[in-house]
Amino acid sequence: MYNKTIKLANGVEVPMLALGTWLIDNAEAAKAVRAAAELGYRHVDTAQAYGNERGVGEGIRTCKIPREQLFVTSKVAAEHKTYAEAAASIDKTLADMELNYIDMMIIHSPQPWAEVNQSENRYVEGNRLAWKALEDAYKTGKIRAIGVSNFLEGDIESLWETAEIKPMVNQVLCHISNTPIDLIEFCRKKGIVMVAYSPVAHG
Repeated sequence: MYNKTIKLANGVEVPMLALGTWLIDNAEAAKAVRAAAELGYRHVDTAQAYGNERGVGEGIRTCKIPREQLFVTSKVAAEHKTYAEAAASIDKTLADMELNYIDMMIIHSPQPWAEVNQSENRYVEGNRLAWKALEDAYKTGKIRAIGVSNFLEGDIESLWETAEIKPMVNQVLCHISNTPIDLIEFCRKKGIVMVAYSPVAHG
């Protein structure tokens, strides 16, 4: 399982099993990444909102596995809904992790966290602006693949209308008691790879 990959629309191969790093501080994140790499993990998932990109980056740099054999995913904070905010956050992620590139960067949520399930505002324009920042970072080689997280069908359709580069993944909560069949089929038809987080309904 450690070595199984799935191919994205742009041809990038993503290791299917990833180490999630939510609720792990910088010091412990570095240790966790090194330990996971020793076990055989080659994909590590973090986010600006986790506050541990420095530690994850340290773990990546010091785990003795060549960088090109590792896959690093991070996420633009859900609150960044302007081009300038998203672009600056991508550069900060690279600086904090001390990496030359991020393998995949995704928009963490279509809504700021304070408004999830609290507001009908889906931030259509804000997500388009954040997406443009991801597209530009992708074009310049800062990121190898781009996608979204927690996006519903309508969120994806709105982004799809103006996106020059289409979303390659949608990372969502998915486990045995929460399997969004319709969303999975919708993404499949659009060539978007569905990525499950908390696949055992915890963590």
